[in-house]
Amino acid sequence: MLLALGTAAIVLVVLMWELCRSHVLAALRRMRERLRTRPREAAQVNYDPGRERRAEQRARELLRSCVEPSDWEMYRDLGFLRVWGGLGEREHAAGASYAYLIYPHRPIVAYVPQTGALLNEYCVAFPDHSRPYGSARLPDADDVLAKWMALKADERRLIDEANMHLPGRQVDPDRVRRDLLRLSRWEREPRGVVARGAERAQAGGGAPGIVRAA
Repeated sequence: MLLALGTAAIVLVVLMWELCRSHVLAALRRMRERLRTRPREAAQVNYDPGRERRAEQRARELLRSCVEPSDWEMYRDLGFLRVWGGLGEREHAAGASYAYLIYPHRPIVAYVPQTGALLNEYCVAFPDHSRPYGSARLPDADDVLAKWMALKADERRLIDEANMHLPGRQVDPDRVRRDLLRLSRWEREPRGVVARGAERAQAGGGAPGIVRAA
């Protein structure tokens, strides 16, 4: 009798599970989906579409206040900075044996000014540790300024701590050569002409601990 009752109870449990299984599994799937989308929903509520634009504008203003006027104009018009090797003054640096191009969120590229020959790429990163929206990426102008300050403050330390690669690892050599040609033309052109062109492009929507970067 007891054996029969036990068997009947087991059969009843199995039948109930078969009847409820689809509902239970569906409820579990819905719960997992809610847990997965909750962080995204929170981020969407807090995301400010203009935050990155305002952060870049503040970064550009800071860069402008820190570098020489000609360097600011170079970044504004061309999108990169040149730093002479040895960190000499500009009027005495034309004979420097090497120089650097600083791009936002790209390796620092060393080259020979007299010939345009590319020497090395130096990969460094400057994370934004405040990470207000979970991103460690600095605004473009802040990243350029951090690299410029590191070169000015202690060029040897930056080079020693960076990951050094041959040209072409992350920055297209053809792009660098085109940028060197642009820089050469820019230095020969009246600043007002270039500045007006840059302002028109912007109006139309155109285009610090050291951390090793891959």
